[in-house]
Amino acid sequence: MPVKGVSRVGGLGTAAVLSGAVATAAVLTSCGTSTTSAPVQPSRAAPKSPSRPASSPSPPRAAPSKSPTPSASASRSALGTVQLPPLHAAFDYQIGGAYPPPAGVRIVSRDRTASPAPGLYNICYVNAFQAQPDERASWPADLLLRDADGEVVVDEDWGEALLDIGTAAKRERVAARVDRWIDGCAAKGFDAVEPDNYDSYTRSSDLLTANDATAFITLLSRHAHARQLAIAQKNTVELAGFRKKLGLDFAIAEECAEYDECGEYAEAFDDRVIVIEYSDSGLRRARSGFAGRLSIVRRDMDVSTPGSAGYVRKVR
Repeated sequence: MPVKGVSRVGGLGTAAVLSGAVATAAVLTSCGTSTTSAPVQPSRAAPKSPSRPASSPSPPRAAPSKSPTPSASASRSALGTVQLPPLHAAFDYQIGGAYPPPAGVRIVSRDRTASPAPGLYNICYVNAFQAQPDERASWPADLLLRDADGEVVVDEDWGEALLDIGTAAKRERVAARVDRWIDGCAAKGFDAVEPDNYDSYTRSSDLLTANDATAFITLLSRHAHARQLAIAQKNTVELAGFRKKLGLDFAIAEECAEYDECGEYAEAFDDRVIVIEYSDSGLRRARSGFAGRLSIVRRDMDVSTPGSAGYVRKVR
């Protein structure tokens, strides 16, 4: 997820990721067991989402019951009940505010407080691994990650406290709250869920591990599938190779062309990848390599709405 003002160094090699596969697999087969050994951690700063939905959002609007109208090119997951997004379809990223989708758009992602766009494939954004500033006080104090001095660990780019998913018991408690949000997404009629900040362990000063992240996302994927929702892997290319074991159905990758990661996502997710670039150069690179395979859009860093001074949406 792109961090404003922070450059990333070279990507993590596949061999480095696989060196932690045994430890990760142990978590996946027994999510109720806390893990102390961790896979090799990424040597670079992980990408960071460009925006968060506005603070103190208005109450969700009334929404239709869950009865999606699948696109002809969408496909079913192995569960037989989860609708996957259509391949290589026009996409719009609306987590900064919902608005009528541009002509030709078939997939849209919106915040969980919004309602789905009628007739499209709708993805529900939830901030699953960190507490947004306006929601921090509503979390139990012991579920906020704390350092050795008892201070809350904060993602400084967004002022968001990291959630403590470092033990099985805490993962279950955090998941219980996120699961309620997922339930709300399903009740509104969304088709999929996008849990953000999967890579927050890379900002935890080694207090959390990749094993903690994969164990937690597995809990979310099981619940999403139980509610007949597909679930996306948001960024975190280092863990893309584990996506089938974790139950992740497709990827939402920010700036993967900018950092030469789109191919890794495409391979891991069989081209079921949504690419969001935040620069014209990133858009050009994405289109030059993957225009005929992936869903690609260029948005502004604030993911603003039409009429805003900084609004940008391009597909070519």
